[in-house]
Amino acid sequence: MLGVVPSPTLVPDAVAARLQLFLERMRSEAVEYGPDASGLVDSAAGTLVGGKRLRARFCHAGWQAVARFRDRDAQETAALWDVCAALEIFQSAALVHDDLIDNSDTRRGRPAAHRELESTHRESGWQGDAAAFGRSSAILLGDLLVAWSDDLLEDAIAALPHAGAVRREYGRMRRDVTVGQFLDIAEESAWSVHATDSHVERALRVVSLKSARYSIEQPLALGASIADGDADQITDLRRFGHPVGMAFQLRDDVLGVYGDAAVTGKPAGDDLREGKRTVLVALTRQTLDTSARNLFDEMLGDPDLTAEQVAFLQATISGSGALERVESMIDAYAVEADRALSGAKLDNAAVAGLRDLARAATVRTA
Repeated sequence: MLGVVPSPTLVPDAVAARLQLFLERMRSEAVEYGPDASGLVDSAAGTLVGGKRLRARFCHAGWQAVARFRDRDAQETAALWDVCAALEIFQSAALVHDDLIDNSDTRRGRPAAHRELESTHRESGWQGDAAAFGRSSAILLGDLLVAWSDDLLEDAIAALPHAGAVRREYGRMRRDVTVGQFLDIAEESAWSVHATDSHVERALRVVSLKSARYSIEQPLALGASIADGDADQITDLRRFGHPVGMAFQLRDDVLGVYGDAAVTGKPAGDDLREGKRTVLVALTRQTLDTSARNLFDEMLGDPDLTAEQVAFLQATISGSGALERVESMIDAYAVEADRALSGAKLDNAAVAGLRDLARAATVRTA
């Protein structure tokens, strides 16, 4: 476990402090690898800048809900902050690989990792294909971040008497999101051999595995496990977290089609160019006649869509009623989550904070 326990008032500040300590250690260890490897470490560190720290916030909230129910004066520990930081490192790994899979050029308004590594190759005057180098290096960069995440987690929980519960939850999270990512990729091809009326259910399975559990439910359970929460407390947090996570991803899907690039940091209509088979797309296709559906399918996934073509697809989705239906689903998930907190054996102030986090996750523009 690293250094002295920080005492900031905001979760992002605490996570940043723990990441800084961890990165200092990683940079020190990387010296023996030589300057090229040090550049990889710097690239990995660069991916940890910015972001909403959503998973860390929910992990902290899960800990707070349990720990302060038992002891109102319970204080955050280094173990808690390090697990929060480990979650953010793993998230960076997922984003590096996600951007590579989606062939995205930007992330958080900056070049995606594979594009940055491609530029490094080109600017260094190295031989060979710069783009191929960027892609290959990004795979390894993501793997390095996964290893860092594991390292920090194991350091954090080494002295916890209930480390096994934390480790099992973290392991399940990694497996779920990896399978969810695969299913997301597979659906971009597999949709064509499955009945149209099955597409919503298939898309919702991806939402659950890739986002709802990983982004909200499992971080909450991790925080509660660090606080040694009982089965009922963890179950109640899961019952709250999963629908919040479903609403969070559905909101993300809406932003992927209609979001303002200046706010989201991603080009408008990016999900349309990538051909993502989201709930929004599945609901749209259900309402279209054969001719309109064929045109929609032909355009979806074209990386060279013009702004006018993106606007046409946006109008098709809105006109089908799919956008309105997804907004209703988001509202229903939010209500389900709120009800899950009624009567739960959780700290009252923390419950209020959970409701605030739920609103921030589902009513947003980025």
